[in-house]
Amino acid sequence: MKPKVFVSRRIPQPGLDIVEKECEVKINPYDRVLTRGELIEGVKGIDGLLCLLTDTIDGEIMSVNTNLRIISNCAVGYNNIDVDEATKRKIMVTNTPGVLTDTTADLAWALLMSIARRIAESDKFTREGKFKGWAPMLFLGSDVHHSTLGIIGLGRIGQAIAKRARGFEMRILYTDVIRAPKEVEDELGAKFVSLDELLSSSDFVTIHAPLFPETHHLIGETELKKMKKTAYLINAARGPLVDEKALVQALQERWIAGAALDVYENEPDLAPGLSQLDNVVIVPHIGSASTATRERMATMAATNLVAGLKGEVPPNLVNKEVLD
Repeated sequence: MKPKVFVSRRIPQPGLDIVEKECEVKINPYDRVLTRGELIEGVKGIDGLLCLLTDTIDGEIMSVNTNLRIISNCAVGYNNIDVDEATKRKIMVTNTPGVLTDTTADLAWALLMSIARRIAESDKFTREGKFKGWAPMLFLGSDVHHSTLGIIGLGRIGQAIAKRARGFEMRILYTDVIRAPKEVEDELGAKFVSLDELLSSSDFVTIHAPLFPETHHLIGETELKKMKKTAYLINAARGPLVDEKALVQALQERWIAGAALDVYENEPDLAPGLSQLDNVVIVPHIGSASTATRERMATMAATNLVAGLKGEVPPNLVNKEVLD
């Protein structure tokens, strides 16, 4: 008998091919996030679950099926899964680290450039037929080159951002809970500073920190008021790292010059007023959205799932305690 698997939303075909070769597969038939009731139904009677960051997998979901052996998250982050609860139940949890580093860094950099040079505003202006010819004061933006970049979180993506910044001859500051080795700092030309110093000194602040209870609202009213009035905030990490209501006020009252966001505190909903602002670029959580990267994520998640169901140690096991 092949193990039974539920895929909570269709993933790129290369990943499905791996799972379908080894397992009996049931796939969410809708092109949307499942309701909680639908997710509970999907989990019943299966051996493995392949889910996405948009699926909340908690103890209630796990308790529906005592035979569940592995939860494979098709994402780097796994804050959508109660890992402690899964570990108690001897359920393996896996993720897809590393695969989307450069693609997400590219997107964060695109956001930074877009807000600095007012690309979204200019595009809308031109499409509406308002462009009447070159003008010396038309859509003046901010230079990226030779400015100061502050990176919150110097992990894989943060380091990839720093490498891109060197090409623009930027001064690079960073903060993290753990200071990077000196050789990494030297290679990147990055200086370790406190969060307060980073906020007050940077022209661009880009967030690449994980979401934990202690990093929820890492950037709120107090932090936004410490930034330069000419500075920009970029978030392509996790929405709840930023107090979105406070950010809207900061943008409305020009505490900062602008922001560019790929993620939101209560996705897919936006904080009231955010979408009406001209000094913000907003895109729909597309950090890893290149064809090649999404296919690699899908195949990695599928490989993790199949390995676990075969009794092997998955390549990207998050909760290694289940092996004890």
